[in-house]
Amino acid sequence: MIRRPPRSTLSSSSAASDVYKRQVHKRAEFAQRAHGIRAKQFNEKRFKEKAAMKKTLAIHEEKKNKHKKEDVVPEGAVPAYLMDREGVSRAKVLSNTVKQKRKEKAGKWSVPIAKVKPLVEDEVLKIVKSGKRKKKAWKRMVDKVTFVGEGFTRKAPKYERYIRPSGLRFTKANVTHPELQATFQLEMLGVKKNPSSPLYTSLGVITKGT
Repeated sequence: MIRRPPRSTLSSSSAASDVYKRQVHKRAEFAQRAHGIRAKQFNEKRFKEKAAMKKTLAIHEEKKNKHKKEDVVPEGAVPAYLMDREGVSRAKVLSNTVKQKRKEKAGKWSVPIAKVKPLVEDEVLKIVKSGKRKKKAWKRMVDKVTFVGEGFTRKAPKYERYIRPSGLRFTKANVTHPELQATFQLEMLGVKKNPSSPLYTSLGVITKGT
C-alpha cells in the first residue's frame, strides 16, 4: 500500500512528494518484472484497490448530483432569476461506509451460533491390540456414549472393527423443556448427524452438537 504525503507537504519541491513519486515508479517497475504467483497476488491487490477507489469516486459524484423535481408544481408566477433553479434538489445519498457501519451494528445484536470444536480421533477411538501375540492394531474401542437401535447384536470378534461397549450404549436421554423448565427422560430415535465426522454418525456416537 502506497503511503501518500500529508496535505501540508504536497508541494512539488517537498521531500515527501518526491518519495511518493518514487513509490509509483517502483510499483510500475515491479508490475512489469513480476511473474507467476507473485504477479497474480499483486494484480488481485491492485484490482481491489482500484475497485475501492471507483466506489469512493462514485459516492462523491452521487452527492453532487442534481435532478429536477417533477412532482412539485409552484403556485403563482415564478421570477425570471428563479427559472433556472426551478425544482432542483440535491440527491442525498448515504455513503457505503455508513451503510456498512449500520449493518455491523445490526449484526451485533444477532444471536451468535456456538461453534462445535471437532473431536480428535484419539479422543473417540481407542486402539485395541488383537491377535495371538497382540501385534495387530486394526480394532478400535469407542470411548464416547453411543446409540444403537433395538435388537442390536455385535459382530463376531473376527469381523468387528469398531467395538461399542455395553456400558456406553444409551437408549434414553434426559431432555429439558425450555418453557416448562422440566426434565424428561425420553427414548432416543436415532442419531441424525454428528458434526465431527460421518463415521461417528454411522456409529451413533453422541457428542456436543449432535
